[in-house]
Amino acid sequence: MIGPVAGRYAEALFRLSKTRGVLEAVRADVERLAAACAASGALARIFDERLPLDQRRALARAETAALSPLTQDFVELLFDKRRIEVLRELGAAFHRRALEERGVAEGVVESARPLAEAELLELARALGPRLGKQLTLANRTVPELVGGVRVLVGSKMLDASVRGRLEGLRKDLMAAPLPERSDS
Repeated sequence: MIGPVAGRYAEALFRLSKTRGVLEAVRADVERLAAACAASGALARIFDERLPLDQRRALARAETAALSPLTQDFVELLFDKRRIEVLRELGAAFHRRALEERGVAEGVVESARPLAEAELLELARALGPRLGKQLTLANRTVPELVGGVRVLVGSKMLDASVRGRLEGLRKDLMAAPLPERSDS
């Protein structure tokens, strides 16, 4: 899940790097930063609140020295604004923004059984126009669905699973008024 703050910072970095013509360099930098933050290396220590801010900033400068100047300035800004936690979500937020730029969205198809690549492509072709995007879908097996599929793309969900239909039917039955009882 990408928080709104990380989303705004990623958007700003994306627009600025695009305007300056260094989008690909910054994209590669962001991927490196995301990997380094996820690993337990030196860069991950910048999130350790027990270390003084100056020491964490020095660690970040050393780890980002090989990155583009715009990326280095961005990391400095995060320290200045005390928003260094944004780095944890920056990779995902920047990736999502880059996909939006190309009119592409990634999603997950949950199904009771594994789906073949051809089935995923067919679903992507069928659902893409409904969402106004080209879709890239991955499959996750969820046996509890019983049958059918549940498609998750961004904040949207299409539930065409047996479990979802049964739940909808249960809700409809629970909301239906009972007939009046006549005691004659």
